[in-house]
Amino acid sequence: MKDCDIKNLTAEEKIKLVMGKNWWESHDLGGKVPSFRVSDGPVGLRCLENCDEWTNDSLRPSVAYPSYQMLAQSWDKSLAYEYGAAVADDCMDMGVDIILGPGCNIKRTPRCGRNFEYFSEDPYLAGVFAKSFIEGAQESGIGVALKHYCCNNLETVRRWRSSDLDERTLREIYLKPFEIACEAKPWTVMSSYNLVNGVRMAENGALFTLLREEFGFNGMIMSDWEVVQDTEVSLEAGLDWEMPYCEAHEREREQLLKEGKIDLNALDECAGRVLALAQKVSEHKKTRKARRTVEERIALAQKVEEEAIVLLKNNGVLPLQSGKICVTGAPVRSYYYGGGSSAVVPNRPYVSLDEALKRSGVDAVYVDTITNFCMFEHLPKALQACKECDVTVFCVGTGNNVETEAKDRADISLIPEELEALRYLRKYSKKLIVVVYAGSAVDLKEVDALADGVLLAGFGGQCVSQAVANVLTGKVNPSGRLSETYANCLEDIPAEHAPKDEYHVKYAEGLNVGYRYFSSRGIGVLYPFGYGLSYTQFTYRDLKVMTEGAQVRVSVKVKNAGAVKGKEVIQLYAQELSPKVERPLRELRAFEKIELNAGEEKEVVFMLNKSELSYYSVEKKAWVFEAGNYIFEIGRNARDIALSQEMKLN
Repeated sequence: MKDCDIKNLTAEEKIKLVMGKNWWESHDLGGKVPSFRVSDGPVGLRCLENCDEWTNDSLRPSVAYPSYQMLAQSWDKSLAYEYGAAVADDCMDMGVDIILGPGCNIKRTPRCGRNFEYFSEDPYLAGVFAKSFIEGAQESGIGVALKHYCCNNLETVRRWRSSDLDERTLREIYLKPFEIACEAKPWTVMSSYNLVNGVRMAENGALFTLLREEFGFNGMIMSDWEVVQDTEVSLEAGLDWEMPYCEAHEREREQLLKEGKIDLNALDECAGRVLALAQKVSEHKKTRKARRTVEERIALAQKVEEEAIVLLKNNGVLPLQSGKICVTGAPVRSYYYGGGSSAVVPNRPYVSLDEALKRSGVDAVYVDTITNFCMFEHLPKALQACKECDVTVFCVGTGNNVETEAKDRADISLIPEELEALRYLRKYSKKLIVVVYAGSAVDLKEVDALADGVLLAGFGGQCVSQAVANVLTGKVNPSGRLSETYANCLEDIPAEHAPKDEYHVKYAEGLNVGYRYFSSRGIGVLYPFGYGLSYTQFTYRDLKVMTEGAQVRVSVKVKNAGAVKGKEVIQLYAQELSPKVERPLRELRAFEKIELNAGEEKEVVFMLNKSELSYYSVEKKAWVFEAGNYIFEIGRNARDIALSQEMKLN
C-alpha cells in the first residue's frame, strides 16, 4: 500500500479518520490507507478477539505482569525498559500495534481506584519509569499511548469532575511526569476523562498546545473511551482521534461540514496526524520481531515482582529457616489483581503460595481461614495448625472488587474479617508473617503491630506466588522500596481534606503531596517513601558534591556490610536552603539501584543539571533556577538521611 497524502482525502473521509472504526481499530477508508489496532495494557495485554466490544467475554490469555505500582517499587529503570519490550512482544503475537499505557498520573491520595496502574506519588520517579517503559516498547516497533493526560487522580464521577489547581502545582507535580516521559517520544498521548480547571481534557486546547510546543510531543492525541462530548470543540482543540466509533458524532461532524461550520484546517491537522501514525505503524510492521519467547516474558514478570517486593518489617523471622509453615488467607490460592481495563487473563495456571513454598523445599501446610471473605468456618482448624507449626504466613489484601477503574475506595482499611483473623492468629502463632496483596497504600498499623514480619507483594502478576516464596525463603534478597508514603492514617493526608463536590475537586494542598508534605511538616508516617528492608545491611561514606561546568556532581561510596549479597537503592534528594518561594524540604532528584556482594563497596555518581533544581515561576511563566545554597542528601528513604552536604551554586 502506497502512502496516501492527506490532501488526496475528501473531507468526509477525514471525518471517518478522526475517530475509530470500531472499539479498537482506526479506519482504513476501504483499504485506501493503512490502519492500526490498539489494546489495553496497564499490567499486560488485555486483547479481545472481537474489535466490536469492550467486555471481558472474549479476552485472549496473555502474560499478566506485576502492576506499574510494583514496577516502580523495583526502582530499577532497566526493568521498566525490559517490561515495555516484553509487552511489545505480546502485542506482536496478537496483532496489536499500540498499547494503551503507561499511565503516569500522580498518587495524590491512596483512595484512587486506579493507583495500581500508576507509578508513584513523586513526579520524577513516575516520569522516569514511564520514559523507560516507552523506550522499551517503541524500540521494538510497538507504539504506546501515554496516559491519562492529565490530573486524573480520582475515579468517582471522573467524567464530570474538574481537577482545580494552581499553575505551579500543575506544572511541578502533575505535568512533570508527562514532560519527562515525552523525552521518549511516545507515538500517542491519551486524554483523561476529567476536566482541569473547568475545561474538559478532551477539549483542552491550552494543555494540548503545551504538550506539543513545550514538551516536544509530535504524535497523535487520542481520547479515552466515550469521553468526547462536543465534537466541534474537541476537534478545534487538537484532539486527533476519538475512541471508540460513535455514529452520532460522525453524523454531527458531517452536518457541520454541510453547514460550512467545521474548521477544515483543524480537520486537516487532526486527520493528518492520524494518517501519519497509521503510516508509521505500517512501516514498523515490516521489520518488527519479538525479542523474547513467551516463557522468557513470564520469567521477566517473576523477576520484576522479585525486585519489587518490599520487606516492611522483620523481627528476625525472615528469611524462613527449617520448620513447618502454616499458610493461610484468601490470597494464598486466589489471584489478586486490579479491575477494569487491567483485567488480563493469565496465560498460565495460577500457582498457590503453599505450592510455591513446597517447590522451594518448605514444609508448608495450607489451611483456610476465611471463606468468601466473610465467614470463619475454618478458623478453628487454622488456629490449631498455627499452634502446631513453627511459623504462620497469613495473606491479606484487596483485589479487583476494591481497587478498580471508575470508582474510588471508601477508605484504605483491610476488611474487618481479615483484621479479626489476624488477632486470633497472633494469639496462637509462634511467629507470624503477613503478606499484603494490594495495589496501593493500605492501613497496616495493626498488621505492623501484631506481625513479626510484613511483606508487601502488591498486585504481583501471575508469578506472584513464586516470587513471594523466593523472598520468604531467602533465595531472593528483598530490594523493593516504596514508591508512595504509607501514612499512619488516611486523615493525615492533606488531599483528603481538600474541598470537593460532585463537580469540582480543589487541590488545596498544592505541592504538599506525599513525602513532600510529611517531610516538610515533620509528621510521622508508618512507612516513608523510598522505604524497604533487606536481609543485609548497607553503609554510606564519603559524600562529595562539586560543580562541573553547568552540572553538579554528587558521589558517595556504598558498602554491603552484611553477610549476604544484596541490592540497595541509593536515593539523592535536594533542597534549596533559602528559597524565594515556598519549596518542599526535600525532593527526589536521582536514584540508582546497585548490587553488592557481602563486604563489597562501590562508588555511585550522580550528575545533575542545575535546571533540575529549578521551580516553576508563575510570574515569569518559566522554570527558574535560583543561585544560592543547596543541601544534597543521600537517603535510605525520604525520612532516613544517611549523609548530607551543603553546596553553594551560582
